Parts: sequence; structure tokens; C-alpha cells
Amino acid sequence: MPADLPPLPDDAAMLAYLDAAAVLQGIPVDPAWRGDVLANMRAVAGAARAVLSFPLEDEAEPAPVFAA
Repeated sequence: MPADLPPLPDDAAMLAYLDAAAVLQGIPVDPAWRGDVLANMRAVAGAARAVLSFPLEDEAEPAPVFAA
């Protein structure tokens, strides 16, 4: 993993972000859901970290067509 990626935030920081984002967006978060939302945030942060750690050359271009 590249050294320039910051460490993942701890649970307290993620919960503080959850609280602030919920207020700013006007979304009520049931206290019973906080643990599940935190688990989801950890999973998304881990997935984003995996994507960001993948090395790409400067010349990399997106594919013009995606087909299976």
C-alpha cells in the first residue's frame, strides 16, 4: 500500500463524521443503527483504500466501452 495514504480514522472519528453528516443532510439516524452504519463506513473506507492503493501509470486511460 502506498505510504502517502493516510491511516483510516478510528471509530470515534467515524461516528463524529456520521453525526455531523446526518445533521447537515437532515437525515435522522436511529441510535440502534449506529453500529451497523459504522460497520458499513468501515467497509466502504476499506474498499476505497484498496482502490486508491492500486498503482496506475500516468498514461492510463478509461476504457471507452465496457462489455462482458
